[in-house]
Amino acid sequence: MSNRLAFLRRLTASGAVAASLLASAAMVAAAAAPAMAQEQIQKGGTLSVIVQPEPPILVLGLNQQGPTQTVAGKIYEGLLRYDHDLSPMPGLAESWEVSPDGLTYTFKLRQDAKWHDGTPFTAKDVVFSTTEFLPEVHPRARANFSHVESVEAPDDHTVVFKLKQPFPAFLKAFEVSSAPMMPAHIYEDTDYKQNPKNATPIGTGPFKFDEWVKGSHIHLVKNEDYYLDGKPYLDDIYFRVIPDAASRALALETGEVDVSQYNDVEPFDVPRLEALPHLSMTTKGYEFVAPLSWIEINTREAPLDDKRFRQALAHALDREFIRDRIWFGLGRVATGPVNSVTPFHEPDVPQYEYDPQKAEALLDEMGLEPYADGVRAEITLTPMPYGETWARLAEYIKQAWGKIGVEVTLESTDVAGWVQKVSNWDYETTNDFVYQYGDPSLGVARTYISDNIRKGVMFSNTMGYSNPRVDELFAAAAVENDPAKREEQLSEAQKILVEDMPVIWLLEMEFPTFVNNRVHNAVSTAIGTSENFADVWVEKKK
Repeated sequence: MSNRLAFLRRLTASGAVAASLLASAAMVAAAAAPAMAQEQIQKGGTLSVIVQPEPPILVLGLNQQGPTQTVAGKIYEGLLRYDHDLSPMPGLAESWEVSPDGLTYTFKLRQDAKWHDGTPFTAKDVVFSTTEFLPEVHPRARANFSHVESVEAPDDHTVVFKLKQPFPAFLKAFEVSSAPMMPAHIYEDTDYKQNPKNATPIGTGPFKFDEWVKGSHIHLVKNEDYYLDGKPYLDDIYFRVIPDAASRALALETGEVDVSQYNDVEPFDVPRLEALPHLSMTTKGYEFVAPLSWIEINTREAPLDDKRFRQALAHALDREFIRDRIWFGLGRVATGPVNSVTPFHEPDVPQYEYDPQKAEALLDEMGLEPYADGVRAEITLTPMPYGETWARLAEYIKQAWGKIGVEVTLESTDVAGWVQKVSNWDYETTNDFVYQYGDPSLGVARTYISDNIRKGVMFSNTMGYSNPRVDELFAAAAVENDPAKREEQLSEAQKILVEDMPVIWLLEMEFPTFVNNRVHNAVSTAIGTSENFADVWVEKKK
């Protein structure tokens, strides 16, 4: 049972009422099943999707924030897609082979794929994307493709990756946000971040960029030359920029928009929207990313450079309160750097239970005695500007840390400003959530390894944390083919990290995705609404 369901059951006043509701839901589902089976796919129509906050850019190779993925995942594509069990499926690669020694990966590309400007997609684009573009600007790709000895294109539709050593997670490195294929004919020999074509992104996906009216909407239209016959089914998609949480909930309620995801709906609105007959809610579609929220700490700054101070901050927070009262039961209390739904999670780590007295004892041990006003230290918190719930979390953190004598100043900014400050290390603490990408070698190590301390690159090791043993363990686990040995290495790394506390892990997040019942196939893979929507169709409004 998910934590969300358990939480709702705790709030149910009567077991009989709960049983009645469940029985009614079962009867409705049973009655609807035959009708659904007889429905035919309807082509055409417009889909309306919430996007918030407004993305800073739509070039997925340059920015992997959630809002960018929501939109750009329909424009760009990766070589592979992944089902809910994280098994690979064809994308721009229609087939692939792995050599018995795990050192050679051969991909056969689709022969009829084209960029949106009509240029054929070829192996040259794959070689360029994985050896030049992505390693330079993409925080995960640099680490993922560092295991590659060579990338060769024996013909226009075959790409061969030869690895330096085995890398068991490699086949999961080709999801669209992890390795979006970028057009070589547009970016080769240019300044990628300043390329004028960034304003009109060109991919191979089922939808093409049409217009972006800042503060209002982003409009994508059907790619008539898409390589899958008859797809996409939709004519176009509007991504509506709706900054206000109440307005987003109202737009779903009235049918003005059809789909929400991630942080679009504030947790306190979920129970009300779940009860509406024209909407369905699911927490599926996040298996690949397995989001983990935390408080990120700039370990370069005193007193944040002392792990005792960071541990004190952790003990001052009631994470069960955060889950139940701020996130309304959506999520699980996190215990360390690996989500419990991600392979190689280690549960046997030190626990930082809510204990303000222990927090104060650690500060005393550091010599941070309170002044007459009770203040021991002053720090800043730059909240992630992703909505009201994150703002509430920041206010709670400020109050909780204030109770142990750590005075917090909140420094608010917009999304672009937040990314600028955090990526350039111009912060002391911030709240954030980061994805796991199906394997610790892909989505976890990047946050903590020393060689991924890269100024100006978001979602890298922006904390400046460095521990040679952690580097050694992650490096060894990345190339270890024996699952038992790999588990030992990753277990030790997790225990060290929980002791060092470079970030304060808060929740293993469960996001609510709301979909209007006239929309079909909105969540069909492990990346949910970040998928390309080639299979999505809508029933005509009656």
